[in-house]
Amino acid sequence: MPTGRPLLAAAALAVVTTTAAYAFGPGTTESPAASEKKTTTAAAPVTACKADARYPKRQLRGVWIATVKNIDWPSRTGLSAERQKAEYIKILDSAAQRNFNAVFVQVRPASDALYKSSLEPWSQFLTGTAGKDPGWDPLPFLIEEAHKRGLEFHAWFNPYRASYDADVAKLPANHPARQHRDWTVKYGDRLYFNPGLPQVREHVVKVITDVVDRYDVDGVHFDDYFYPYPGEGGQFNDQAAFTKYGKGKSLADWRRNNVNTLVAEVDQAIHERKNHVKFGISPFGIWRNKSNDPSGSNTNGMSAYDSIYADAKAWIKSGTVDYVMPQLYWPRGFKAADYQELMPWWSSAVKGSGVHLYIGQALYRVGATDDKAWTKPGEMSAHLTLNRKHNQVDGDVYFSAKQLLTNPLGAMDRVAKEHYGRPALLPLMKDRGGQAPAQPAGAKAAQPAGAKAAGSTLSWTPSAGARAYAVYQAPKPGEDCQPTDARNLVAVVSDPSYATTAPGTYLITSLDRLHNESKPVTVKVDPV
Repeated sequence: MPTGRPLLAAAALAVVTTTAAYAFGPGTTESPAASEKKTTTAAAPVTACKADARYPKRQLRGVWIATVKNIDWPSRTGLSAERQKAEYIKILDSAAQRNFNAVFVQVRPASDALYKSSLEPWSQFLTGTAGKDPGWDPLPFLIEEAHKRGLEFHAWFNPYRASYDADVAKLPANHPARQHRDWTVKYGDRLYFNPGLPQVREHVVKVITDVVDRYDVDGVHFDDYFYPYPGEGGQFNDQAAFTKYGKGKSLADWRRNNVNTLVAEVDQAIHERKNHVKFGISPFGIWRNKSNDPSGSNTNGMSAYDSIYADAKAWIKSGTVDYVMPQLYWPRGFKAADYQELMPWWSSAVKGSGVHLYIGQALYRVGATDDKAWTKPGEMSAHLTLNRKHNQVDGDVYFSAKQLLTNPLGAMDRVAKEHYGRPALLPLMKDRGGQAPAQPAGAKAAQPAGAKAAGSTLSWTPSAGARAYAVYQAPKPGEDCQPTDARNLVAVVSDPSYATTAPGTYLITSLDRLHNESKPVTVKVDPV
């Protein structure tokens, strides 16, 4: 992958290749064979650096790419495949330039597919006509281009939304809501699958595992839509299912149990097939208010627990999600739901659980004039500064890609400058496994030596199992900051090469798809 860094004239450098002379701290691995064959060079004792919170070594930085109603991609229906590809690449390049490392792409907005499926019809948001074949399968391209740029690809599904049109007769013949009308509930002008039916859960799990089986996704993602938001269509008519399956529970407890059961079934099904695939949910930002639950947040807004039957604390406690990404779409000082109240509350909710916490940030609100806070270019960046005080916050994801491109008030440039000045590795998830690949090597993958410099371009032999490589420019002798933070991390590349911009000592590590990291090899580039 091109680094975009200018090359120095080859004559300006004299290159000396060494081996693993820098300690990399606990948690790094190499094969026994590599250890036996390793040759070391004399090195001055190194002093560990105190981690600098401004440069986290591991941090998720993502963006949602919404396809529903053509919010982000494709920009409108009926575009050619080449135009769709170009638009998508533009989004990815914007993310990569700001040192992002993940995208969350909506592949199933409403029981439809932005990929070739035998279970559900093609999405209308590709061609303008539900069920119409666009002439290509976008998903392999979407995944491959993300991976080329070092972006993790999370496939985003809406589990229960069946159709934006409540008229079943207008749906394609192979649409599940048309084939199984008894699965659906009309609510307002839309159709929803009934979460209380076991056959609905079975179908949703089948749709998701079909994608996990056939495509190289890194994650499966749900947004905040479970039972419909109140006020959109009166009462949700699931009385018949409740009578049949309620088993003495209250209606509210039964509905929450239905959602919890689906979450657990999806979690199990994904990890039985591919343990490395992450599963997470982006719930509405308020679990419950303290006024109706002492363990709730000091807020006064809609409760996801009571209104849409989404119990994020239950998912965290049971470990049926790898991460939660609450949508904290309110600014600091907002009386009903203050960011300064909610972010610490969620930090406390995940503490000690092993479940990662990423914050959903309201990029789409920047510049809105209905709240003075959003007219300030620094509001979003200030959220991330607050996050640094809470170790449980492992990153941020922005809604949505359209604003990543338009950059309202220059807010994302400010975020990138103040917080994303260096790349970051992905946070590690112990339960998802993985193993650090062998160090970058020469003729044999197990040998630690083999990195070399050709002119001003570092190159090395690919390591088996490596998805990417981290490149550090080592600080002055006597310091060893690489294990602690990213102040010296200059690039994460998918190809085994890197164009240097200055002489010095460079450290190169191999990363698997989960960013388990090998010990480094060093390449010294000296001025002539």
